[in-house]
Amino acid sequence: MKVDHAVSAYVVYKQSLGMRFATEARTLKSFSKSVGDVDFDRVGPELVRRFLDGNGPLTLFWHRKFGVLTGFYRFCLARGYVRTVPLPPRAPKCPQAFTGYIYSEAEIKLLLQAAAARTRCNIDASTSRTLLLLLYATGLRISEALHLNLADVDLNERVLQVRETKFYKTRLVPIGTDLTEVLREYALQRFKRPPSDPDAPFLLTRRGQRVSRAGAEEAFKQLREQAGVRRNDGARYQPRLHDLRHSFALTRLVHWYREGADVQRLLPQLATYLGHVHITGTQRYLSMTPELLQQACLRFERFVFGGTDHA
Repeated sequence: MKVDHAVSAYVVYKQSLGMRFATEARTLKSFSKSVGDVDFDRVGPELVRRFLDGNGPLTLFWHRKFGVLTGFYRFCLARGYVRTVPLPPRAPKCPQAFTGYIYSEAEIKLLLQAAAARTRCNIDASTSRTLLLLLYATGLRISEALHLNLADVDLNERVLQVRETKFYKTRLVPIGTDLTEVLREYALQRFKRPPSDPDAPFLLTRRGQRVSRAGAEEAFKQLREQAGVRRNDGARYQPRLHDLRHSFALTRLVHWYREGADVQRLLPQLATYLGHVHITGTQRYLSMTPELLQQACLRFERFVFGGTDHA
């Protein structure tokens, strides 16, 4: 049996169980492409290790690939597709967890200025600006923003409908007045003649097609470099488009601290707004920045020396 045939069988099996399995399927297709069009029995430890190691430093992605291949080979071994498992006997020590980047307001302005100057790109200035503000103001996942259709953007009621997200949930996301006007301006500019199809994409490329995630991330990389927004904390990765989600969550938390709100009571609401099933998913986004630490210290001082703030 060829590797790609085994991959197809495994993906069909997983999806038949009700699993979306999209990310894992992409990993397995990359594995199949990496080892080539060969019989399964010819895939030895060296080919597997070459796929796992890649060309860069060891990251958490190594462990994700290892986990996907472990399940894949367990499936194939049980069905007699292979006789041996060429995976490493043990995985290397997991590197330190990645810490998201928190954009300052000044950096957001620099990114918006860079977006306004875009001339030679499949994603024009208007779409770039709208996507940045949409992510920064709502904390949507990139895929959620890009999959919005015309019918999902209700500017009269000021609400977005995010359909079948990461956890197979559909949720309503209220938006503020400022973002509503941004989206209304974009809609008027992009859709001179309103499309008759409510399932038409909201965010468009210059050619009138739905913006892809790869295209959005590449465009953002160019924007970031043009704006001069960089990490200086020694991290391996530069700021990402997804980090706008981290920035939204942390900014909301800081605002609640400043307002004297009951943060512990409001955290479940933030988790629901972000589309998390459990509050632990939200806690990953709440990095301890100097501003957040300052607000937490002020809250603690008021609690110790008098006042009614909640801990």
